[in-house]
Amino acid sequence: MPHSVPFSFDDLRRWPDLEGPDLVAVDAADRLILDESEAARAEVPEGGLVVVDDAYGALTLAAAAAGAHGIRVHQDALTGERALEANAARAGLDGTFTSHPLDADLLRDARVVLLRLPRALRALDDIAGLIAAHAHPDVVVFAGGRLKHMTLAMNDVLRAHFDRVDVTHARQKSRVLVARGPHDGADPQPEAATVDGLEVRAFGGVFAGASIDIGTRLLLAHLPDPSDGAIDFACGTGLVAAAWALRHPSVRIVATDRSAAAVASARATAAANDVGDRVEVVRDDLLASRPDASATLIALNPPFHSGGAITEGIAPRMFADAGRVLEPGGELWTVWNSALQYRPALERLVGPTRQVARDRKFTVTVSTRR
Repeated sequence: MPHSVPFSFDDLRRWPDLEGPDLVAVDAADRLILDESEAARAEVPEGGLVVVDDAYGALTLAAAAAGAHGIRVHQDALTGERALEANAARAGLDGTFTSHPLDADLLRDARVVLLRLPRALRALDDIAGLIAAHAHPDVVVFAGGRLKHMTLAMNDVLRAHFDRVDVTHARQKSRVLVARGPHDGADPQPEAATVDGLEVRAFGGVFAGASIDIGTRLLLAHLPDPSDGAIDFACGTGLVAAAWALRHPSVRIVATDRSAAAVASARATAAANDVGDRVEVVRDDLLASRPDASATLIALNPPFHSGGAITEGIAPRMFADAGRVLEPGGELWTVWNSALQYRPALERLVGPTRQVARDRKFTVTVSTRR
């Protein structure tokens, strides 16, 4: 392999994702994956290394700094892709990798795969099946994570697609599963269900799967009619967008999410409900692709996690961007866990806010853009 170049984890940033003192760009699981895979990576030909769900570039850039080139990378979050690009530019490692969708071309003839274990077993099954279907028969998968997020069921999922799964010693509350001997490969297919008259499609790892979570159900029961289009912000499986499009056949809806799996799910949901021609699904960082003062109606069920970290910091950023995109008098309809008390932030970042509905756990509010 080519010679290595200087690289420091200390230079990695999460930007454009949320940053803060307790939000890290690299952790012990990244370091353990790299250490356990070092010998295998040293033997990989150019183009034979694949990295999946590298949060902010630690795995990709450390491998590139050690001499790997032609690295293929898939990151579910668009913010992760952009963080990797920015971190690569600062490290002088541009051109050592390419970003890909989670598809056959990503894994074709891969010899070594570095994987941050997803928390959802269905997401892991999607990834493991894809590796088994398209990687080289001698592929070795180094799948690591933090012990608090790992379960024995992950071993079983990997064994469904690999002959051998070895478990490394734990280090700094992290562990790596090493899988060899791919078999029973399959391309990911969305889970399908019919819920409250809506067809729902969900690829692994998307919030609520092929169901309607109770917060979204409450929001759907109170949403107004979109007169000239609307935005389903952080759309997940795209249920809100599909419901709006079904109720109002003349209206076009935009659905956005930063997650590639969510975008694929929302497109599949729209197609299953025969509204794919009127629902535009966009992978976006917040609403960055939407012009200022361009929308009259936005629906939002904000997440409370950024990557693997639970934080209340992401919702205010979403409120602020919704406020930017709404025209004066436009409305943001939000459902949120009542314990989070988002109303002051909505008042400050969007405009006057009133409660529309509340049950034992969730609150629906409408905020009018000043």
